[in-house]
Amino acid sequence: MASYRIAAPDEYLAITGMGIKNVKITKAAWVWPFQRCVRFSVQPHDYAMNLQAMTKEKLQFLLPVVFTIGPDVNQRGANTRRFGSSVGAGGEEEPGDDYRSEDQGDALMKYAMLLADSGNTGKDANGHQFVENIIKGIIEGETRVLVSSMTMEEIFTEREVFKRRIFRNIQTELDQFGCKIYNANVKELKDAPNSVYFESLSRKAHEGATNQARIDVAEAQLRGNVGEAKRKGEQEREIAKIHAETAVQKTERDIERASAEAVLATRKTELNRDVEIARIAATRKTEAQDEELKREVQIKRAAAEMERLRATEVVKATIERESQQQAADAKAYQIEAEARANYEKQKQDAEAAAYKTKQEAEAWSAAAIQKAEADLQRRLKEAEGLAAMADAYARLGQALGGPAGLLQYMMIEKGTYVELAKANAEAIRGLQPKISVWNTGAEPAAADAAHHPPTTSSIATMRNIYQMLPPLMTTINEQTGITLPEWQFGRLAGQMSQLERSENQPNGKK
Repeated sequence: MASYRIAAPDEYLAITGMGIKNVKITKAAWVWPFQRCVRFSVQPHDYAMNLQAMTKEKLQFLLPVVFTIGPDVNQRGANTRRFGSSVGAGGEEEPGDDYRSEDQGDALMKYAMLLADSGNTGKDANGHQFVENIIKGIIEGETRVLVSSMTMEEIFTEREVFKRRIFRNIQTELDQFGCKIYNANVKELKDAPNSVYFESLSRKAHEGATNQARIDVAEAQLRGNVGEAKRKGEQEREIAKIHAETAVQKTERDIERASAEAVLATRKTELNRDVEIARIAATRKTEAQDEELKREVQIKRAAAEMERLRATEVVKATIERESQQQAADAKAYQIEAEARANYEKQKQDAEAAAYKTKQEAEAWSAAAIQKAEADLQRRLKEAEGLAAMADAYARLGQALGGPAGLLQYMMIEKGTYVELAKANAEAIRGLQPKISVWNTGAEPAAADAAHHPPTTSSIATMRNIYQMLPPLMTTINEQTGITLPEWQFGRLAGQMSQLERSENQPNGKK
């Protein structure tokens, strides 16, 4: 059955189904069979967030923001009646409509599709939570990107520009969901945890205002003291003037009385002279007092100027010290961030290297185990072959009469004797040895031996050896180039002659 649906003032109807190509957004419409109608609210909501952001100088702070965001009910796009299009009985659009995209540029259609993605309607708490999560994610992301490209000074001095840029960037992202920012409020910046940047700035401003107030008080006191001294001087001058006029009037009355008496003529002259002297003295005294007041005023003014300069220097020194402290804090934070990044990178590299080393060690260990097993099998095979060969050689040795016969058999079988002969022949090939044969005389006959004692025979032997030395040395010299010194020959010859003479004498007498 068809039914006529009407939306509340803060709601819209989203109709899909038979006869509607996409989504129809309207305030009231007939809902026909095979069509579905869903109500969704267009009330804006406040999104309050306390963002923690970081500036271009790596300074962290808290940025409290409140955005009022809701569906854009004014941007209806192609969902309105266009030229050349018509709407049929069921709400369907006849041919001739201009479709540019799925949502046709309609903000409410985009918002309705966003709620459809959440699987809930606009009044459902879960649907609102889904939209809120998306909007907060956009606000947080765009705000942090914008803050990271600005310095803290730019954020402070260009608050309106900062606010407009946040508004523009977030609105650009919200357009794809059919939402609009109705109001944006950026509250005062706050210090992030473990940060005292804004506290330091506040303390600096407070100290500056206190010092300026002290300077203003000193200047006001200076003006008051000078004005008081000036008024006091004027008062004293007026009093002196009145006293002088009184004195003059009294003198005139005395002169009038003395004019009647001739005796008082001289006294009148003296009184006039005294009055004149008093007047001059009073004038000079007034001038001296005026100079004294001027000197005191100059002294107080110099003291006030000294206090002002001292306060100015103190303020400058305080500001410079705080600026240096802030620069040192920023540099320390940057060094700490770089050290933390280097530590994380080194840690990751070490873990990767350890993992790689572990993999290589496991692969090498597996390969080594396989190689060791292969070597063990090969050595077992070789040991079995050697055992069989040793057993055969043992039987052969028994057949040949022992190890010596086995060795000769092996040398003959392998041609070792032939190789030795060839090696000896090769070693003496090309040599021309010189063979010398010496004959130093025949041995004494048996009869002579009977007449000579054994000592004489030993002497003859030594003589024969000595006689053999010259030709031996000559041969050594010819073959090797070594020459025995002549003094050595002379010494041996003398010793030999003396030995022969002592042996030829009877009974060994000289």
